[in-house]
Amino acid sequence: MLPRHVAIIMDGNGRWAKKRFMPRIAGHRVGVKSVQRAIDFCVHHKIDVLSLFALSVENFQSRPESEVNFLISLFSDLLIKNLAEMHSNHIRIRVIGDLSVFEPNVQARIAHAQTVTENNNGLMLVLAVNYSGRWDIFQATQKFSQYVIDHGIDPSTLSEKEYAQFLCLHDLPEPDLLIRTSGEQRISNFMLWQFAYTELCFVDAFWPDFDDQVFEGALQTFQKRERRFGKVV
Repeated sequence: MLPRHVAIIMDGNGRWAKKRFMPRIAGHRVGVKSVQRAIDFCVHHKIDVLSLFALSVENFQSRPESEVNFLISLFSDLLIKNLAEMHSNHIRIRVIGDLSVFEPNVQARIAHAQTVTENNNGLMLVLAVNYSGRWDIFQATQKFSQYVIDHGIDPSTLSEKEYAQFLCLHDLPEPDLLIRTSGEQRISNFMLWQFAYTELCFVDAFWPDFDDQVFEGALQTFQKRERRFGKVV
């Protein structure tokens, strides 16, 4: 059985470039091609949701400003240049994260891409930008707390399910499979709540080298797993 929702931490652009004595931004630019390959793969295999970790809060805060600005520009250009093709392929675009840090023109492009594709019924493409799992839980807690105050509700009467409605992607299936490239074996503050029962697959390929063969290998690894969700089988 194929996963309904695949999440990917796209790692290794900088190291890919360094091995070739190229600037880090060259790795990011080549990595865009891997994004398109992953999208095409999911469309072909009829996977429902593909979530890509494009830029973490930690990346935004700690990487050189020039690199962060390049990544934001690359992301923004990707939305505009590929929007018509993605729309024609019935792809829905959703961007999650704290978008308030971005310039108005970038926020406008994000809003436009989401609006144009919101009624499509194909692959749901989730792009996590200036996102972290801790941020997601914290912003949900803030909204949940305000909801409790506004409605005069006793918090002890509410359930985990009601709290989860305030998380990003609450209306989508939780990821079945997480793939992280570049050989690193950690989830790096991605979807901390949503990964409770996600199968983890770590591959050695750097993100620019991520292709159909690597993706297929990750799916084969997933299909060999026995998923019990805490139950005795």
